[in-house]
Amino acid sequence: MAKNETTAAFRLIQTWVLPPSATLGSSVRAKGILLELRARLPFASRKSIDITGKDLTLSMPEGSEDEFCAARTIILNSLQNIDSLPVIPREIEDILTISTAERRRWLEDGRLPSAGTRTVRLRGRARQITFHVFEPRVVEDLLNQSIVDEWREEDAAAKFENRRRAAYQAKLMRTLKKAGKSTVKSSPKPDDASPNLAGWDEFKRDGLLR
Repeated sequence: MAKNETTAAFRLIQTWVLPPSATLGSSVRAKGILLELRARLPFASRKSIDITGKDLTLSMPEGSEDEFCAARTIILNSLQNIDSLPVIPREIEDILTISTAERRRWLEDGRLPSAGTRTVRLRGRARQITFHVFEPRVVEDLLNQSIVDEWREEDAAAKFENRRRAAYQAKLMRTLKKAGKSTVKSSPKPDDASPNLAGWDEFKRDGLLR
């Protein structure tokens, strides 16, 4: 179908621009907001909304006025508090430019505070997964303060210190092991294996061992 025919087919169109406080500068976050809005719409209307950059667009063909109005109302209500939508793992990784390993490590040691957990069912599967979510304003503060660089420096220093301690412990164990071997080699022979002890001949002559 030609482009002008596609445009003509959708007479009912409305567009919203997502604010920076909602996307936090992340295209992954913007896509997550789109998926959240689609999940709130009736199943038949979910594909009617899409996103390009920060622009959300709801479009339906002429004759779908009732469905369009219902979907638009849901979207308008959802967008009122969209900047408070919890940040999910893949979004915070993109926003802060961090790896999955860093997110898990900082979450475990408390530097990255959790806002709770969320459980979802994987598409087409019976299995559910549970993951931590994060408060958008906390994530925004971390982004503005560039705190991630400080955490990486702390991790590098801790890693160096752990390696230094491990090397010291390994050296200490080798030293103790060598000292133990030297002690065994320098130990004197038992008395009954030393025939040259003073008074040994008289002791044998008197027959005290018989």
